[in-house]
Amino acid sequence: VVMAAARNVMRAVRVFEFGGPEVLKLQSDMLVPAPKENQVLIKVHACGVNPVETYIRSGTYARKPALPYTPGSDVAGVIESVGKHVTAFKKGDRVFTLETLSGGYAEYAVAAANRVFPLPDKLDFRQGAAIGVPYFTAYRALFQKGCAKAGETVLVHGASGGVGIAACQIARACGLKVLGTAGTEEGMNMILRNGAHQAFNHRDPNYTEKIKACTGPGGVDIIMEMLSNVNLDADLQLVSSAGRVMAVGSRGRIEINPRDAMNKECSIIGVCLFLATEEETRECATAILDGIEAGWLKPVVGLEYPLEKVAKAHEDIICSSGARGKMVLLL
Repeated sequence: VVMAAARNVMRAVRVFEFGGPEVLKLQSDMLVPAPKENQVLIKVHACGVNPVETYIRSGTYARKPALPYTPGSDVAGVIESVGKHVTAFKKGDRVFTLETLSGGYAEYAVAAANRVFPLPDKLDFRQGAAIGVPYFTAYRALFQKGCAKAGETVLVHGASGGVGIAACQIARACGLKVLGTAGTEEGMNMILRNGAHQAFNHRDPNYTEKIKACTGPGGVDIIMEMLSNVNLDADLQLVSSAGRVMAVGSRGRIEINPRDAMNKECSIIGVCLFLATEEETRECATAILDGIEAGWLKPVVGLEYPLEKVAKAHEDIICSSGARGKMVLLL
């Protein structure tokens, strides 16, 4: 009886109040959730850490979950059980998710079956945990919102993180000329290995001039902007006439001169994966699964942390000197 009872509990990270990384509490006596009719229960092997999870935890993000909650959406693992209406998956299947219902920073997570996808054997669980938010966001920004076309030039501003590497791989596979920025030599080499034709160090005071020299007077057709509160003003100098700046990430406010946008009739377009329709999500999923099969979609895993070091992970994803792939929690 004791063993049976023990199997029904799990370790999970809980947030009881909004605040700094210290509000992430590891609990070892959480009940394992049960999947409803259109849901699956996943035994989590790895869970991705995304910057947005730190904004939600701090209470500064537009979407605030009801307290207490378990953070995390991008899990990879094995199906433990399925709801009675689920036919696409069975116990033992390797899968990855785009989002969970119960939270991903846990040993088990419940997800809607239509937010779960098969994880091919060629990718490990760490890589599986690096697909969801980064690749779906990158595809949505480039094609659903940015209307990218083969032959156009894209600048991925902050290309060495999860979304940045995803954007480089997708854009390169789809025939765009890819420029990327990173903050370290290692980051620049990484983005060149993952689809960028050219890399620039955004810590170099003259890096925007070097990008202008590379693109010529035409400028960049699409800019994928991970840190809008720092770079948006510079982006408006780099973007082409009728170009698009995709605001994928931001950590605060910035002052810009609207005339810079008027003179080029360029657009600043906000991107939020959570607003994707069912149809848009299916389109992203199809493109991403095709990319895995074709072999060009290869998630790059960066720093790895055990679940008990989750607060350190949240600290490092915001304060590190330069991203090197997708950060993951290992269970």
